[in-house]
Amino acid sequence: MSDDALAALAGADASRPLSLYLHVPFCATRCGYCDFNTYTAGELGSSSSPASWMEGVRAELDRAASLLASGREVSTIFVGGGTPSLLGGDGLSELLGAVRQSFTLAPGAEVTTESNPESTSPEFFATLRDAGFTRISLGMQSAASHVLKVLERTHTPGRALDAAREAAAAGFDHVNLDLIYGTPGERDEDLAASLDAVLSVPIDHVSAYALIVEDGTAFARKVRRGEVPMPDDDVLAARYEMIDARLSDAGMTWYEVSNWARAGADGLPEPESVCRHNEAYWRSDDWWGIGPGAHSHVNGVRWWNQKHPATYSASLAGGALPIGGQEMLSDADRHTEAVMLQIRMRSGIDVEELSSDERERADAAVVRGLLECDGQSYVLTDAGRLLADGVVRDILVD
Repeated sequence: MSDDALAALAGADASRPLSLYLHVPFCATRCGYCDFNTYTAGELGSSSSPASWMEGVRAELDRAASLLASGREVSTIFVGGGTPSLLGGDGLSELLGAVRQSFTLAPGAEVTTESNPESTSPEFFATLRDAGFTRISLGMQSAASHVLKVLERTHTPGRALDAAREAAAAGFDHVNLDLIYGTPGERDEDLAASLDAVLSVPIDHVSAYALIVEDGTAFARKVRRGEVPMPDDDVLAARYEMIDARLSDAGMTWYEVSNWARAGADGLPEPESVCRHNEAYWRSDDWWGIGPGAHSHVNGVRWWNQKHPATYSASLAGGALPIGGQEMLSDADRHTEAVMLQIRMRSGIDVEELSSDERERADAAVVRGLLECDGQSYVLTDAGRLLADGVVRDILVD
């Protein structure tokens, strides 16, 4: 990392919220649509292991704490992957313990882990609750077996629902289920059944993402060979509207284009149900990504770690940060990201964040029914959420 970048890390405002993302790169199998930095045991061979990865994580946590201004407390932690639940309850407890050895957690810190329903159990959730985790995010994707088969997901449709019940029984008040919509072969009735299933269990948060065909994935190769069709944009829009309507009827409300939380009496998302860690990304707060391939952003410095677990751990064992690349964000970069990210949030983007030309273009989007403005913020309308990326492009165009 450059001297300028290191100086920026040390000079970051210690009063700003700090988040930690911890990347677990291990998976039992690889899903065909996934392009995350993950590895099966067969792909890793003997080059890396959970034990060597944990050693690297501990070393990076110590380095992070030493490079940041002293006294910075961690407001949110998110363990993602990969499949964090493959570590088991004890392994995830050890991971959170390693964080506490290097950092102080802020009072009321949010601590989340992703989990694959197939690698969880009542004992798993009880162990996590005792360790200090506060949120569980479960990958459900769909309640239809044929949809899961196309996605190459290994869990059975009902297991995610059982896992959500087990997490609630263990004392978790905040449980999220992830859905993927628009998979080839998915019917309206399949998505309707998935939504009914989600709402039948004690959850307070739902994330729903359109299937994206990522280059280099097995799914992309199937599309290229004509084995499965590309997801249809009109179908995706209709499915999104179905999701929003069903969740709204059930007392949930959107707070980011792809995320819904339980609504309070005022119709707004309950603050405790919203995922504060994800909000930190959308607000461009400071976060440090720990683990192979993890990305970080602190005080205008963005960097990403070396991707392979063996290379990552070897760099840290040699006393070096495992940097794969970095960039210093200019004021223009920060502005562009603010528009791209904040426009996706229910709170919208502050009018004063935009230049006069950008406000004119935003006002044109208001006329077209894609944005609304209360004089302080521009917020996507229901129609605008379907075209969020286009709204951003229109505002930022030179």
